[in-house]
Amino acid sequence: MHIVSKEVGANSAPSPYKFNLGYVWMISSIAALGGLLFGYDWVVIGGAKPFYEPYFDLTSEAQIGWANSCALLGCLIGSICSGVFSDGLGRKKLLIAAASLFGISSVATGWAHTFDTFILWRILGGVAIGIASNVSPTYIAEIAPAQWRGRLVTLNQLTVVVGILAAQIVNLVIAGNIADGATADMIRNSWQGQYGWRWMFCAVAIPSLTFFFCAFLVPESPRWLVKKGQTEKARAVLTRIGGADYAEAEIRDVDSALATERSEQGAWRDLFRPMVFGLVLIGIGLAVLQQWSGTNVIFNYAEEIYRGAGYDLSGVMFNIVITGAINLLFTLVATFTVDRLGRRALMLWGTVVITVIHGLLGIAFFLGIKGPLILGLTLAVIAAYATSLAPVTWVLLSEIFPNRIRGLAMSIAVSALWIACFAVTYTFPILNKLLGAAGTFWCYGAFCLLGVIFIALFVPETKGKTLEEIEASLTKQR
Repeated sequence: MHIVSKEVGANSAPSPYKFNLGYVWMISSIAALGGLLFGYDWVVIGGAKPFYEPYFDLTSEAQIGWANSCALLGCLIGSICSGVFSDGLGRKKLLIAAASLFGISSVATGWAHTFDTFILWRILGGVAIGIASNVSPTYIAEIAPAQWRGRLVTLNQLTVVVGILAAQIVNLVIAGNIADGATADMIRNSWQGQYGWRWMFCAVAIPSLTFFFCAFLVPESPRWLVKKGQTEKARAVLTRIGGADYAEAEIRDVDSALATERSEQGAWRDLFRPMVFGLVLIGIGLAVLQQWSGTNVIFNYAEEIYRGAGYDLSGVMFNIVITGAINLLFTLVATFTVDRLGRRALMLWGTVVITVIHGLLGIAFFLGIKGPLILGLTLAVIAAYATSLAPVTWVLLSEIFPNRIRGLAMSIAVSALWIACFAVTYTFPILNKLLGAAGTFWCYGAFCLLGVIFIALFVPETKGKTLEEIEASLTKQR
Protein backbone atom coordinates (compact mmCIF):
# COMPACT_ATOMS: atom_id res chain seq x y z
CA MET A 1 0.00 0.00 0.00
CA HIS A 2 1.49 3.30 -1.11
CA ILE A 3 -0.08 6.60 -0.16
CA VAL A 4 0.95 10.21 -0.14
CA SER A 5 0.83 11.40 3.46
CA LYS A 6 -1.50 14.37 3.95
CA GLU A 7 -1.21 14.66 7.72
CA VAL A 8 0.18 17.85 9.11
CA GLY A 9 2.14 18.03 12.30
CA ALA A 10 2.33 20.97 14.64
CA ASN A 11 5.12 22.55 12.64
CA SER A 12 5.22 20.62 9.41
CA ALA A 13 3.79 20.80 5.90
CA PRO A 14 2.12 17.86 4.17
CA SER A 15 4.71 15.26 3.25
CA PRO A 16 5.65 15.05 -0.45
CA TYR A 17 6.73 11.42 -0.13
CA LYS A 18 4.82 8.32 -1.14
CA PHE A 19 5.03 5.99 1.84
CA ASN A 20 4.71 2.22 1.67
CA LEU A 21 2.52 2.17 4.76
CA GLY A 22 1.63 -1.50 4.38
CA TYR A 23 5.31 -2.36 4.78
CA VAL A 24 5.81 0.13 7.63
CA TRP A 25 2.83 -1.24 9.55
CA MET A 26 3.97 -4.82 8.96
CA ILE A 27 7.46 -4.37 10.39
CA SER A 28 6.13 -2.17 13.19
CA SER A 29 3.58 -4.85 14.08
CA ILE A 30 6.29 -7.51 14.23
CA ALA A 31 8.40 -5.34 16.53
CA ALA A 32 5.30 -4.64 18.61
CA LEU A 33 4.87 -8.37 19.28
CA GLY A 34 7.48 -7.73 21.94
CA GLY A 35 4.89 -5.48 23.55
CA LEU A 36 2.24 -8.21 23.41
CA LEU A 37 4.54 -10.66 25.21
CA PHE A 38 5.54 -7.93 27.63
CA GLY A 39 1.88 -7.29 28.52
CA TYR A 40 1.00 -10.97 28.91
CA ASP A 41 4.03 -11.96 30.95
CA TRP A 42 3.74 -8.91 33.17
CA VAL A 43 0.03 -9.33 34.08
CA VAL A 44 -0.40 -13.12 34.09
CA ILE A 45 0.97 -13.11 37.63
CA GLY A 46 -2.19 -11.37 38.90
CA GLY A 47 -4.53 -14.15 37.76
CA ALA A 48 -2.19 -16.94 38.82
CA LYS A 49 -1.66 -15.35 42.24
CA PRO A 50 -4.67 -16.92 44.05
CA PHE A 51 -3.37 -20.37 43.05
CA TYR A 52 0.43 -20.33 43.26
CA GLU A 53 0.35 -18.63 46.67
CA PRO A 54 -1.37 -21.62 48.36
CA TYR A 55 0.80 -24.02 46.30
CA PHE A 56 4.02 -22.43 47.57
CA ASP A 57 2.45 -21.63 50.99
CA LEU A 58 3.11 -17.88 50.76
CA THR A 59 1.67 -16.08 53.76
CA SER A 60 3.67 -12.94 54.63
CA GLU A 61 3.39 -9.56 52.89
CA ALA A 62 7.12 -9.73 52.07
CA GLN A 63 6.77 -13.13 50.33
CA ILE A 64 3.69 -12.02 48.41
CA GLY A 65 5.32 -8.75 47.39
CA TRP A 66 8.51 -10.54 46.29
CA ALA A 67 6.62 -13.11 44.19
CA ASN A 68 4.69 -10.33 42.46
CA SER A 69 7.65 -8.00 41.95
CA CYS A 70 10.66 -10.29 41.35
CA ALA A 71 10.17 -10.20 37.57
CA LEU A 72 10.69 -6.46 37.75
CA LEU A 73 14.25 -7.07 38.91
CA GLY A 74 14.73 -8.95 35.65
CA CYS A 75 13.10 -6.04 33.81
CA LEU A 76 15.79 -3.77 35.22
CA ILE A 77 18.55 -6.20 34.19
CA GLY A 78 17.06 -6.53 30.70
CA SER A 79 16.79 -2.79 30.33
CA ILE A 80 20.41 -2.28 31.33
CA CYS A 81 21.53 -5.04 28.97
CA SER A 82 19.59 -3.53 26.10
CA GLY A 83 21.30 -0.21 26.74
CA VAL A 84 24.71 -1.85 26.70
CA PHE A 85 24.07 -3.95 23.59
CA SER A 86 21.44 -2.04 21.57
CA ASP A 87 23.81 0.59 20.21
CA GLY A 88 26.49 -2.04 19.58
CA LEU A 89 24.60 -5.03 18.20
CA GLY A 90 21.57 -3.26 16.76
CA ARG A 91 17.85 -3.42 17.49
CA LYS A 92 16.98 -6.53 15.45
CA LYS A 93 19.26 -8.97 17.29
CA LEU A 94 17.86 -7.89 20.64
CA LEU A 95 14.29 -8.40 19.42
CA ILE A 96 15.25 -11.99 18.54
CA ALA A 97 16.94 -12.46 21.92
CA ALA A 98 13.85 -11.17 23.75
CA ALA A 99 11.59 -13.59 21.87
CA SER A 100 13.84 -16.51 22.86
CA LEU A 101 13.83 -15.53 26.52
CA PHE A 102 10.05 -15.12 26.58
CA GLY A 103 9.51 -18.64 25.27
CA ILE A 104 12.02 -20.37 27.55
CA SER A 105 11.11 -18.54 30.74
CA SER A 106 7.33 -18.93 30.34
CA VAL A 107 7.48 -22.71 30.13
CA ALA A 108 10.08 -23.00 32.89
CA THR A 109 8.08 -20.74 35.22
CA GLY A 110 4.94 -22.75 34.61
CA TRP A 111 6.59 -25.99 35.58
CA ALA A 112 8.59 -24.75 38.56
CA HIS A 113 8.10 -26.99 41.61
CA THR A 114 9.86 -24.89 44.23
CA PHE A 115 9.42 -21.24 45.12
CA ASP A 116 13.10 -20.50 44.45
CA THR A 117 12.99 -21.88 40.90
CA PHE A 118 9.72 -20.05 40.31
CA ILE A 119 11.43 -16.80 41.31
CA LEU A 120 14.49 -17.55 39.15
CA TRP A 121 12.47 -18.10 35.98
CA ARG A 122 10.19 -15.13 36.68
CA ILE A 123 13.30 -12.96 36.86
CA LEU A 124 14.53 -14.34 33.52
CA GLY A 125 11.12 -13.59 32.02
CA GLY A 126 11.53 -10.09 33.39
CA VAL A 127 14.82 -9.78 31.48
CA ALA A 128 12.85 -10.44 28.28
CA ILE A 129 10.29 -7.78 29.28
CA GLY A 130 13.09 -5.29 29.98
CA ILE A 131 14.66 -5.84 26.56
CA ALA A 132 11.35 -5.70 24.68
CA SER A 133 10.10 -2.62 26.54
CA ASN A 134 13.28 -0.81 25.56
CA VAL A 135 13.99 -2.01 22.03
CA SER A 136 10.49 -2.38 20.50
CA PRO A 137 9.41 1.29 20.83
CA THR A 138 12.91 2.50 19.93
CA TYR A 139 12.95 0.39 16.76
CA ILE A 140 9.47 1.53 15.72
CA ALA A 141 10.33 5.19 16.30
CA GLU A 142 13.44 4.85 14.15
CA ILE A 143 11.71 3.31 11.14
CA ALA A 144 8.47 5.35 11.26
CA PRO A 145 7.85 8.47 9.13
CA ALA A 146 7.40 11.52 11.35
CA GLN A 147 3.67 11.94 10.60
CA TRP A 148 2.95 8.35 11.64
CA ARG A 149 5.44 7.88 14.45
CA GLY A 150 3.10 8.67 17.34
CA ARG A 151 0.48 6.12 16.37
CA LEU A 152 3.07 3.52 15.34
CA VAL A 153 4.87 3.73 18.68
CA THR A 154 1.47 3.70 20.38
CA LEU A 155 0.86 0.47 18.44
CA ASN A 156 3.47 -1.06 20.74
CA GLN A 157 1.42 0.00 23.77
CA LEU A 158 -1.71 -1.32 22.05
CA THR A 159 -0.12 -4.75 21.75
CA VAL A 160 0.91 -4.50 25.41
CA VAL A 161 -2.73 -4.09 26.44
CA VAL A 162 -3.80 -6.84 24.02
CA GLY A 163 -1.29 -9.05 25.84
CA ILE A 164 -2.70 -7.91 29.18
CA LEU A 165 -6.26 -8.71 28.10
CA ALA A 166 -5.18 -12.06 26.65
CA ALA A 167 -3.55 -13.00 29.97
CA GLN A 168 -6.69 -11.97 31.87
CA ILE A 169 -8.96 -14.01 29.60
CA VAL A 170 -6.67 -17.06 29.78
CA ASN A 171 -6.57 -16.71 33.57
CA LEU A 172 -10.38 -16.48 33.76
CA VAL A 173 -10.90 -19.53 31.54
CA ILE A 174 -8.35 -21.67 33.39
CA ALA A 175 -9.50 -20.55 36.84
CA GLY A 176 -13.05 -21.69 36.09
CA ASN A 177 -15.68 -21.34 38.79
CA ILE A 178 -14.05 -21.26 42.20
CA ALA A 179 -16.45 -21.85 45.06
CA ASP A 180 -17.10 -18.75 47.14
CA GLY A 181 -15.30 -19.06 50.46
CA ALA A 182 -12.85 -21.71 49.22
CA THR A 183 -10.02 -22.10 51.73
CA ALA A 184 -6.32 -22.10 50.89
CA ASP A 185 -6.24 -25.88 51.34
CA MET A 186 -9.20 -26.34 49.00
CA ILE A 187 -7.53 -24.18 46.35
CA ARG A 188 -4.15 -25.90 46.81
CA ASN A 189 -5.67 -29.35 46.28
CA SER A 190 -7.77 -28.35 43.26
CA TRP A 191 -6.72 -28.82 39.63
CA GLN A 192 -6.24 -25.07 39.36
CA GLY A 193 -4.02 -25.04 42.45
CA GLN A 194 -1.82 -27.89 41.18
CA TYR A 195 -1.77 -27.44 37.40
CA GLY A 196 -4.06 -24.67 36.17
CA TRP A 197 -1.83 -21.78 37.20
CA ARG A 198 1.06 -23.46 35.37
CA TRP A 199 -0.77 -23.32 32.05
CA MET A 200 -1.46 -19.62 32.63
CA PHE A 201 2.29 -19.02 32.34
CA CYS A 202 2.97 -21.58 29.60
CA ALA A 203 0.36 -20.17 27.21
CA VAL A 204 2.69 -17.33 26.17
CA ALA A 205 5.13 -19.79 24.57
CA ILE A 206 3.07 -19.89 21.34
CA PRO A 207 3.20 -16.14 20.56
CA SER A 208 6.84 -16.20 21.66
CA LEU A 209 7.64 -18.62 18.83
CA THR A 210 5.71 -16.43 16.38
CA PHE A 211 7.71 -13.37 17.47
CA PHE A 212 10.98 -15.30 17.23
CA PHE A 213 10.50 -16.35 13.60
CA CYS A 214 8.92 -13.08 12.45
CA ALA A 215 11.75 -11.02 13.98
CA PHE A 216 14.10 -12.43 11.33
CA LEU A 217 11.92 -10.79 8.65
CA VAL A 218 12.31 -7.19 9.82
CA PRO A 219 15.18 -4.98 8.60
CA GLU A 220 17.67 -3.37 10.95
CA SER A 221 16.89 0.19 12.04
CA PRO A 222 18.06 2.52 9.24
CA ARG A 223 19.18 5.17 11.75
CA TRP A 224 21.33 2.57 13.53
CA LEU A 225 22.77 1.50 10.16
CA VAL A 226 23.72 5.08 9.28
CA LYS A 227 25.29 5.52 12.69
CA LYS A 228 27.40 2.41 12.04
CA GLY A 229 28.48 3.55 8.59
CA GLN A 230 26.26 1.05 6.73
CA THR A 231 24.67 3.75 4.61
CA GLU A 232 23.77 1.59 1.61
CA LYS A 233 21.81 -0.85 3.77
CA ALA A 234 20.05 2.09 5.40
CA ARG A 235 19.25 3.57 1.99
CA ALA A 236 17.69 0.29 0.86
CA VAL A 237 15.41 0.16 3.93
CA LEU A 238 14.39 3.82 3.68
CA THR A 239 13.77 3.55 -0.06
CA ARG A 240 11.37 0.71 0.55
CA ILE A 241 9.61 2.81 3.20
CA GLY A 242 9.27 6.08 1.31
CA GLY A 243 11.11 6.04 -2.01
CA ALA A 244 14.54 7.23 -3.15
CA ASP A 245 13.99 10.92 -2.40
CA TYR A 246 12.77 10.14 1.11
CA ALA A 247 15.79 7.89 1.69
CA GLU A 248 18.24 10.59 0.63
CA ALA A 249 16.55 13.22 2.77
CA GLU A 250 16.50 10.98 5.86
CA ILE A 251 20.12 9.91 5.45
CA ARG A 252 21.13 13.54 5.00
CA ASP A 253 19.27 14.52 8.20
CA VAL A 254 20.76 11.67 10.24
CA ASP A 255 24.27 12.40 8.95
CA SER A 256 23.84 16.05 9.84
CA ALA A 257 22.74 15.18 13.37
CA LEU A 258 25.67 12.81 13.80
CA ALA A 259 28.30 14.93 12.07
CA THR A 260 29.76 16.57 15.17
CA GLU A 261 29.52 13.47 17.34
CA ARG A 262 30.65 10.56 15.17
CA SER A 263 33.75 9.83 17.21
CA GLU A 264 31.93 9.56 20.55
CA GLN A 265 29.53 6.75 19.66
CA GLY A 266 27.12 7.49 22.50
CA ALA A 267 29.69 7.26 25.30
CA TRP A 268 28.53 7.49 28.91
CA ARG A 269 30.31 10.84 29.28
CA ASP A 270 28.09 12.26 26.55
CA LEU A 271 25.05 11.77 28.80
CA PHE A 272 26.39 14.39 31.21
CA ARG A 273 26.74 17.14 28.66
CA PRO A 274 24.37 19.95 29.76
CA MET A 275 22.24 19.83 26.62
CA VAL A 276 21.65 16.07 27.01
CA PHE A 277 21.53 15.58 30.78
CA GLY A 278 18.33 17.60 31.11
CA LEU A 279 16.61 15.34 28.56
CA VAL A 280 17.75 12.25 30.47
CA LEU A 281 16.26 13.69 33.67
CA ILE A 282 12.97 14.38 31.87
CA GLY A 283 12.95 10.79 30.61
CA ILE A 284 13.56 9.46 34.12
CA GLY A 285 10.81 11.71 35.49
CA LEU A 286 8.31 10.46 32.91
CA ALA A 287 9.23 6.84 33.59
CA VAL A 288 8.84 7.18 37.37
CA LEU A 289 5.57 9.10 37.02
CA GLN A 290 4.08 6.40 34.80
CA GLN A 291 4.64 3.80 37.52
CA TRP A 292 4.02 5.83 40.66
CA SER A 293 0.70 6.99 39.28
CA GLY A 294 -0.38 3.77 41.00
CA THR A 295 -2.52 2.49 38.15
CA ASN A 296 -0.50 -0.67 37.57
CA VAL A 297 -1.17 -1.96 41.08
CA ILE A 298 -4.78 -2.38 39.97
CA PHE A 299 -3.58 -5.00 37.50
CA ASN A 300 -1.08 -6.72 39.78
CA TYR A 301 -3.14 -6.59 42.98
CA ALA A 302 -6.66 -6.76 41.61
CA GLU A 303 -7.45 -9.62 43.97
CA GLU A 304 -6.78 -7.56 47.11
CA ILE A 305 -8.46 -4.42 45.74
CA TYR A 306 -11.63 -6.12 44.55
CA ARG A 307 -11.87 -8.47 47.52
CA GLY A 308 -11.60 -5.38 49.69
CA ALA A 309 -14.50 -3.99 47.66
CA GLY A 310 -16.63 -7.04 48.53
CA TYR A 311 -16.20 -9.31 45.49
CA ASP A 312 -15.63 -13.08 45.72
CA LEU A 313 -12.84 -14.80 43.74
CA SER A 314 -15.02 -15.48 40.67
CA GLY A 315 -16.13 -11.86 40.70
CA VAL A 316 -12.53 -10.74 41.03
CA MET A 317 -11.45 -12.79 38.01
CA PHE A 318 -14.32 -11.41 35.92
CA ASN A 319 -13.60 -7.82 37.00
CA ILE A 320 -9.97 -8.28 35.96
CA VAL A 321 -11.10 -9.09 32.41
CA ILE A 322 -13.28 -5.96 32.39
CA THR A 323 -10.25 -3.85 33.38
CA GLY A 324 -8.33 -5.36 30.48
CA ALA A 325 -11.13 -4.61 28.02
CA ILE A 326 -11.33 -0.98 29.16
CA ASN A 327 -7.55 -0.74 28.91
CA LEU A 328 -7.65 -1.97 25.31
CA LEU A 329 -10.55 0.28 24.30
CA PHE A 330 -8.94 3.48 25.55
CA THR A 331 -5.51 2.57 24.21
CA LEU A 332 -7.20 2.47 20.80
CA VAL A 333 -8.43 5.99 21.54
CA ALA A 334 -4.85 7.05 22.28
CA THR A 335 -3.64 5.48 19.03
CA PHE A 336 -5.89 7.78 17.01
CA THR A 337 -5.36 10.94 19.07
CA VAL A 338 -1.65 11.02 19.92
CA ASP A 339 -0.68 12.49 16.52
CA ARG A 340 -3.68 14.85 16.47
CA LEU A 341 -3.91 16.23 20.00
CA GLY A 342 -0.22 15.92 20.80
CA ARG A 343 1.81 14.26 23.54
CA ARG A 344 1.82 17.04 26.12
CA ALA A 345 -1.94 17.67 26.08
CA LEU A 346 -2.76 13.98 26.57
CA MET A 347 -0.23 13.64 29.39
CA LEU A 348 -1.59 16.68 31.25
CA TRP A 349 -5.22 15.64 30.82
CA GLY A 350 -4.63 12.06 31.91
CA THR A 351 -2.55 12.91 34.97
CA VAL A 352 -5.10 15.46 36.23
CA VAL A 353 -7.93 12.94 35.86
CA ILE A 354 -5.96 10.16 37.60
CA THR A 355 -5.15 12.54 40.48
CA VAL A 356 -8.85 13.30 41.00
CA ILE A 357 -10.00 9.68 40.76
CA HIS A 358 -7.34 8.42 43.18
CA GLY A 359 -8.68 10.99 45.63
CA LEU A 360 -12.22 9.66 45.11
CA LEU A 361 -11.06 6.05 45.50
CA GLY A 362 -9.42 6.98 48.79
CA ILE A 363 -12.67 8.58 49.99
CA ALA A 364 -14.70 5.53 48.93
CA PHE A 365 -12.44 3.09 50.78
CA PHE A 366 -12.29 5.44 53.79
CA LEU A 367 -16.10 5.48 53.99
CA GLY A 368 -16.30 1.69 53.55
CA ILE A 369 -18.13 1.88 50.22
CA LYS A 370 -18.01 -1.41 48.29
CA GLY A 371 -19.19 -2.99 45.07
CA PRO A 372 -19.83 -1.31 41.70
CA LEU A 373 -18.63 2.17 42.70
CA ILE A 374 -15.11 0.86 43.39
CA LEU A 375 -15.15 -1.06 40.11
CA GLY A 376 -16.32 2.04 38.25
CA LEU A 377 -13.63 4.26 39.74
CA THR A 378 -10.85 1.77 38.99
CA LEU A 379 -12.10 1.47 35.41
CA ALA A 380 -12.07 5.27 35.11
CA VAL A 381 -8.45 5.36 36.33
CA ILE A 382 -7.48 2.73 33.77
CA ALA A 383 -9.28 4.62 30.99
CA ALA A 384 -7.41 7.84 31.79
CA TYR A 385 -4.11 5.98 32.13
CA ALA A 386 -4.59 4.11 28.83
CA THR A 387 -5.07 7.37 26.90
CA SER A 388 -2.15 9.20 28.49
CA LEU A 389 0.62 7.94 30.76
CA ALA A 390 0.61 4.35 29.53
CA PRO A 391 1.19 4.90 25.79
CA VAL A 392 2.43 8.48 25.55
CA THR A 393 5.31 7.96 27.98
CA TRP A 394 6.75 5.38 25.58
CA VAL A 395 6.24 7.70 22.62
CA LEU A 396 8.10 10.54 24.35
CA LEU A 397 10.91 8.28 25.54
CA SER A 398 11.43 7.04 21.99
CA GLU A 399 11.57 10.62 20.66
CA ILE A 400 13.36 13.00 23.02
CA PHE A 401 16.87 11.53 23.12
CA PRO A 402 19.56 12.40 20.54
CA ASN A 403 20.24 9.69 17.96
CA ARG A 404 23.87 9.17 18.99
CA ILE A 405 22.94 8.06 22.54
CA ARG A 406 19.29 6.99 22.06
CA GLY A 407 19.85 3.35 22.98
CA LEU A 408 21.84 4.21 26.10
CA ALA A 409 19.55 7.03 27.26
CA MET A 410 16.46 4.92 26.59
CA SER A 411 18.00 2.18 28.70
CA ILE A 412 18.55 4.57 31.61
CA ALA A 413 14.99 5.89 31.45
CA VAL A 414 13.46 2.41 31.13
CA SER A 415 15.69 1.17 33.97
CA ALA A 416 14.28 3.97 36.11
CA LEU A 417 10.80 2.86 35.06
CA TRP A 418 11.41 -0.70 36.20
CA ILE A 419 13.00 0.40 39.47
CA ALA A 420 9.92 2.52 40.12
CA CYS A 421 7.65 -0.36 39.07
CA PHE A 422 9.46 -2.74 41.44
CA ALA A 423 9.13 -0.24 44.27
CA VAL A 424 5.43 0.39 43.78
CA THR A 425 4.63 -3.32 43.28
CA TYR A 426 6.69 -4.52 46.23
CA THR A 427 5.44 -1.85 48.62
CA PHE A 428 1.71 -2.02 47.84
CA PRO A 429 0.93 -4.88 50.26
CA ILE A 430 2.97 -3.09 52.95
CA LEU A 431 1.35 0.31 52.32
CA ASN A 432 -2.08 -1.30 52.17
CA LYS A 433 -1.51 -2.88 55.58
CA LEU A 434 -0.07 0.28 57.18
CA LEU A 435 -2.27 2.97 55.60
CA GLY A 436 -5.25 1.01 54.36
CA ALA A 437 -6.55 1.22 50.80
CA ALA A 438 -7.70 4.82 51.35
CA GLY A 439 -4.30 6.10 52.47
CA THR A 440 -2.51 4.15 49.74
CA PHE A 441 -4.58 5.66 46.92
CA TRP A 442 -4.23 9.13 48.43
CA CYS A 443 -0.45 8.67 48.31
CA TYR A 444 -0.63 7.79 44.62
CA GLY A 445 -2.91 10.78 44.03
CA ALA A 446 -0.40 13.13 45.68
CA PHE A 447 2.37 11.80 43.45
CA CYS A 448 0.19 12.35 40.36
CA LEU A 449 -0.38 15.95 41.45
CA LEU A 450 3.39 16.45 41.46
CA GLY A 451 3.39 14.84 38.01
CA VAL A 452 0.97 17.45 36.68
CA ILE A 453 3.40 20.19 37.75
CA PHE A 454 6.36 18.30 36.24
CA ILE A 455 4.66 17.86 32.86
CA ALA A 456 3.50 21.49 32.75
CA LEU A 457 6.99 22.82 33.46
CA PHE A 458 9.36 20.46 31.67
CA VAL A 459 7.79 18.08 29.12
CA PRO A 460 8.05 19.29 25.48
CA GLU A 461 5.61 18.81 22.62
CA THR A 462 7.08 16.62 19.86
CA LYS A 463 4.06 16.05 17.61
CA GLY A 464 4.71 16.13 13.86
CA LYS A 465 8.50 16.54 13.97
CA THR A 466 11.21 14.25 12.67
CA LEU A 467 13.58 12.79 15.25
CA GLU A 468 16.30 15.08 13.93
CA GLU A 469 14.05 18.15 14.24
CA ILE A 470 13.20 17.16 17.81
CA GLU A 471 16.87 16.72 18.62
CA ALA A 472 17.78 20.10 17.17
CA SER A 473 15.00 21.96 18.98
CA LEU A 474 15.53 20.31 22.37
CA THR A 475 19.31 20.52 22.46
CA LYS A 476 19.22 24.19 21.45
CA GLN A 477 17.02 24.85 24.48
CA ARG A 478 19.63 23.43 26.86
